[in-house]
Parts: sequence; C-alpha cells; structure tokens
Amino acid sequence: MSPKQHRGEVTADLLLDAALRLYTESGEQGVTVSAVTSTSGVSLGSLYHHFGSLDGLLTALTDRWTGRLLGQMVTALTGTDRAREGIRAVVETYFAFVRDHPGAAQLVHSPRADQRLMADGQAVRDAQEPTVSVFALWARPRIEAGELAPLPVPLLETLILGPVVGLARRRLSGVHDVDLDETVARVLSERIWRAVRAEPA
Repeated sequence: MSPKQHRGEVTADLLLDAALRLYTESGEQGVTVSAVTSTSGVSLGSLYHHFGSLDGLLTALTDRWTGRLLGQMVTALTGTDRAREGIRAVVETYFAFVRDHPGAAQLVHSPRADQRLMADGQAVRDAQEPTVSVFALWARPRIEAGELAPLPVPLLETLILGPVVGLARRRLSGVHDVDLDETVARVLSERIWRAVRAEPA
C-alpha cells in the first residue's frame, strides 16, 4: 500500500468512527455533515471524496459493522464441531455484539438498513456472499451426518437467525423485559436447536 492509499484509509476511518460516535450519541439525526467534519477533524471535501455524500458515509458505516457482525458469527460457528454447539455460539456471539456495540447494533438493525435491504436485497446479499457461503459449508455436512434437518440452507439460516434477530431488535427498540445474557442465549439456542435438528430415525 502506498503512503497516499494509507492516508486515504486513515481519513476514511476517521470519518466512519466519527459518524458512529455521533450515531451512538444522537441517532441518525445527529449525523450531520458539520458534526462529522467537526468531530473527525476531516475536511468537507474529504468526506465527499471518500463517500460521495452523507448517505454514502452512513451506508459504508452500516456495511462495515454488518460485516464485522457476520465475521464474528462465522468465526464462532466455524470454531465448533457439532451443530448444537454452533447454534449456541452464533446466538451468544450475536447477543454479545448487541451488548458490546450498541450504537453499531442500532445502525445495523435500523429502518435505514431495512429500507436498503428491501430496495436492493440481492445486491446486499451478494456482497455478503463470502460469509453466507461459510454457513452453507458448515451446514451441509451436518445435514449429511444427520445432525441438522434436511432443509434448504436458506430455510435453516432463517430458522436459526430469525429468533435471534427478533430478540435483538426487541432489546434495541428500548424494550428491556429480556436481558441478552448467557441464560437467555442458552434457552433460545436450545429452542432453535429443537427446531432445526434432524428427527430421530
């Protein structure tokens, strides 16, 4: 990497970090051009050079943290041998992300992210393909081994992640009737396991 490329990456990181800090403190309405440039110490011209617009900056920020969440789940999943353990690891990792990075988690689950997914879902999915492929590679041998139910991989993915995302969204929406702690992760992962395990022969 050339010194110029390195400087460009540092500048982009400053802008992304500032945007996340502002989003965490004040929500999307707090992420203004003037606030981002003031907080980051980066010029307006650099913001537009790297991201094209404030919307482009927020999209890049969402992609960055979605990628980090998916990467953490892949690491957790591939670090297990048995399907039941993998499900538990995914649930715990997801909840830990929400607890440890509340602002980023709010952004990843925001109406903005949902609108983009609905408007351009295939492109978003294609961008996540390397991670999605890892899930398929993990699931198929466990289906063949008789651990997981012989269902299409997208359906298995939905059965596993759907309840996790739903509970995370409930917490992020300000409803505090359930803590995303180890006990809840254990209970939920067991319920998910019952839904996706292979039926006894």
